[in-house]
Amino acid sequence: MEQYVDALREIGNIGIGNAVTALAQFLNIKVSITVPQASFVPIEGIFDVIGDVEAPAAAVVQRVEGNLSGTMMFLFPEQNALEMVTRLLEAPPGSITEIDEMGQSVLMEVGNILTGCFLTAIGGMTRLTFIPAVPMFTFDMLGSIISSSLLCTGMVEDKVLLIETEIFAEECLVSGDFAFFFDIGSLATLLTKLGL
Repeated sequence: MEQYVDALREIGNIGIGNAVTALAQFLNIKVSITVPQASFVPIEGIFDVIGDVEAPAAAVVQRVEGNLSGTMMFLFPEQNALEMVTRLLEAPPGSITEIDEMGQSVLMEVGNILTGCFLTAIGGMTRLTFIPAVPMFTFDMLGSIISSSLLCTGMVEDKVLLIETEIFAEECLVSGDFAFFFDIGSLATLLTKLGL
């Protein structure tokens, strides 16, 4: 599916660009990004790309219905999530060692901004309409996050849209993986709308 990478990268660029603006306003600091890496990854090989199945991670998970349906996830490695919460709460370095209710709220806000911007980018390029559900926060092993999030969704496509991102605010503030698990038929809808 290499012929789709340019279109996917454009979605990633637009989504990240919008996210940078929104995060800069939220954080009230200057934010910059790296060029996102976009690809389709076989669902059975996703952990070869995003990390070990037993690696602890924080995630913002959101179901999407409409012309395009599926499950969106923004996955933060545990250490990155802790550093991000520490910086956003302006706590002393190394002082936050677990994600409490306040930390969950901070990560939810960042994840909500990121997933919302990606969804807006996909909608803007395809003219597809979406009905996003309320996003949920979870902290668990990567494998558990993905399996439990997909448990009640029915059949999903065997390819996952994965966009790897790094967003900088002075030092690295947000780095993680945006993953879109498409319901059966939705991937073909996306590619058709992209003219591919």
